[in-house]
Amino acid sequence: LASVVFHMEDIYVRHLELLGYEKRFFPSQHYVYMLMVKWSDLSEKLIYRTYPEIHTFHKSLKDMFPIESGQIEKRDRIIPSLPAPRWLWESEKSRETTKSTLAEYCQKVISLPPHISRCKHLSNFFKVRPEDENPPAPNTLKRAETFLVSRDQARGVASEISAPIILDTYRVIADFEKSTKYEITLHTGDLVEIVEKNENGWWFCQCESKRGWIPASYLEPLDGPDEAEDAEPNYEGDEHITIQAYKAEQDDEISLEVGETVEVIHKLLDGWWVVRKGDETGYFPSMFLSKAGKRERLNPGGQRPPPRRSTIRNAKSIHNKSRQRLSQDTYRRNSRRYFQQKGSRLSEPQRNSKNAAKSPLKERKNQDNIPEMSGSSSESELKKEAPVIPPRPSPELILERCTDNTRKKVSIHKSQSSSSS
Repeated sequence: LASVVFHMEDIYVRHLELLGYEKRFFPSQHYVYMLMVKWSDLSEKLIYRTYPEIHTFHKSLKDMFPIESGQIEKRDRIIPSLPAPRWLWESEKSRETTKSTLAEYCQKVISLPPHISRCKHLSNFFKVRPEDENPPAPNTLKRAETFLVSRDQARGVASEISAPIILDTYRVIADFEKSTKYEITLHTGDLVEIVEKNENGWWFCQCESKRGWIPASYLEPLDGPDEAEDAEPNYEGDEHITIQAYKAEQDDEISLEVGETVEVIHKLLDGWWVVRKGDETGYFPSMFLSKAGKRERLNPGGQRPPPRRSTIRNAKSIHNKSRQRLSQDTYRRNSRRYFQQKGSRLSEPQRNSKNAAKSPLKERKNQDNIPEMSGSSSESELKKEAPVIPPRPSPELILERCTDNTRKKVSIHKSQSSSSS
């Protein structure tokens, strides 16, 4: 057998301690674990890692050292096991089985022989990241909640966090077959608890003794079909760059090449964001986008874009009313309205200028009934104080946004009109 040499770092982790966890609400609700890392150069760093990240690291460490992980002979295993932390579990079996907690895992993995505990893979994972020093901007309505391990518990063998983590429960709407070892197979009607909602549309969940990634499009909340955490559209747009090409497979998607600059106008939790490129809009996989000026995003487990809800066959929801999604015509219409209103406010002093900036979205034969801006000074003076007339919404948009009661009355009126004719 050919010997494999693993590079050991000059500066290595000499101590690793779980301090607690933090519940965050940005960009969506998730939990991060607070770890104190002490290095061989005597520096100390506080880092934050999600449980899915730690679990993925653990799996890759086992793959790097198959002998020490017991994959060849079980009796040779020295790499500790990493089940879900005790505070994440509800099953009777897991409570009865004595397994290592995350705190114990941290202690044991650093105590492994140097060729493992000082390997480059381990050192890189625990190195401080920019987001460790500058956490995401806090939600203005909800502040992050921090839970610490008591010192008395930390000295004990089984270190546990005092307060339990309460996870969101979702229902599976269709059978899902895993295609990688990082995913899990689930069936219609299964109830899962969400550990992390990744914005690329893959969520890390647990179902009884299983845990792994599943597309958010296969899940629905128990209390209603609408995802409460979905953000509102932002028609000003958030500039991103495509890091991978994608060819549209459905009419409401958009095809883009690598390196194109687009504006994200609606971030949806299923991982398919609405982007704007010139006059066009469409759904695009968020994992193929990188925020302008930032490094490329990384996909946990090397995942593919999650399937869209519209492509799932035999989906069975427990809710009578399906999710309401805006059409691409609505996104384009609202974008034109936004720029028209913004342009009218910003171009007041230079309305008579021939070089006044035009809206990035061209008006198509004034179909939204937005008044044309006149070049004459007299009309300009009259219109300075007048607000911009909003476009009349289409019948489809009215039905889409009205209450159920109104929608029923409209359908009754239509049926009566058709019967009388």
